[in-house]
Amino acid sequence: MTDLAWIELALTAARPQALGALLRYFRDLDTAEEAFQDACLRAIRTWPDKGPPRDPAAWLIFVGRNSGVDQIRKRAKNDPLPEEAAFSDLSDAEEDIADRLDNAHYRDDILRLMFICCHPDLPNTQQIALALRIISGLSVQQIARAFLVSESAMEQRITRAKARVAKAQTGEGAVAFEAPDVHERAERLKTVAAMVYLLFNEGYSAGIANPDSAAFCDEAIRLSRLLLRIFPAEPEIMGLCALMLLQHSRAGARFDAAGEIVLLEEQDRMRWDRKLIDEALAMLDKAIRHRKPGPYQVQAAISALHARAARPEDTDWAEITLLYELLERLSPSPVVTLNRAVALSKLSGADAALDMIGPLAEKLDGYFYFHGVRGGLLLQAERRAEAKVAFDRAIALANSPAECAHIRRQIDRLGEAAG
Repeated sequence: MTDLAWIELALTAARPQALGALLRYFRDLDTAEEAFQDACLRAIRTWPDKGPPRDPAAWLIFVGRNSGVDQIRKRAKNDPLPEEAAFSDLSDAEEDIADRLDNAHYRDDILRLMFICCHPDLPNTQQIALALRIISGLSVQQIARAFLVSESAMEQRITRAKARVAKAQTGEGAVAFEAPDVHERAERLKTVAAMVYLLFNEGYSAGIANPDSAAFCDEAIRLSRLLLRIFPAEPEIMGLCALMLLQHSRAGARFDAAGEIVLLEEQDRMRWDRKLIDEALAMLDKAIRHRKPGPYQVQAAISALHARAARPEDTDWAEITLLYELLERLSPSPVVTLNRAVALSKLSGADAALDMIGPLAEKLDGYFYFHGVRGGLLLQAERRAEAKVAFDRAIALANSPAECAHIRRQIDRLGEAAG
């Protein structure tokens, strides 16, 4: 491995810890970012000759803090530097910083950094963009390419997000720089987990249509592993990570050579990544042993039943239906009911499923998958005219060419059935 390659890996791995600590020290996101970048440049210049430090994160915090203080002095010129207590209680010793990374400071710093990126004042797209820039360290160009927007537009989006967060810091709902208590930490963790899963779904939905965005799946899994290192006994984080691993294990079978969607029941299961599946199943089993079920664990359990079935006909649809009923109780949603209806159709037929999703029509009228599922169920029930209307509505709501092509195939089947 070249010098730059291993340095890049080390900097990427250390980024959340180091940037989180610098944010606590300076209490300003832009200053913390600038200090971290200066430390990274110093690392690129010195590590190849001197070798890697004992603890890269501690080294980056130590160097970044000194760099940031120097920059503040230069900007302030004749203004006196604020008291040390206004920044942090970090000492000057790199060894002491390394020790602190092993205790609650490390956990709270990273959680605070993640929570700032998923601040409730930010729209979902800004949360993801800010997390990719701040936590993951992706360039604005990379993020813009993934979101299919110009670099200048993405720069403005991230700048607006930072400004909104900075403004929120002084108002109600501000992210406190003091260590949160146990209850507050639990609430923050839920928000962070939602942001990570949002990031994953952004990549999962893009598929092969946009490889840059599809890479978000890998980044979301990396962040979930980071959360697991901080909260190794938290069953919902285990469930979140297991869920994403199971879904990602099917990446190689979700699209055919032409880039068209392959439904779960039609996928070549030999192309599923068994290594990811085995890791996810072990993680899920560990989470279940805590006997504290949550939405991510239940969704992972559903995906696990698909992963354990060697053939589509081996799928335990009765158990999946029960799990969706549990998920509805834990996290009520019309989308969950829609998915339960699909499972029910495997047990009781299309008519029973159609009765279940009937009341969802108004709430899910703008949802592509609702009309696609409804069209498929109507086709199974031989209600062809209604199926055609549903498929036409689905095409109008399609988010990608692959989704359009999938629905058009269903319409072709409709014509064949009519013939």
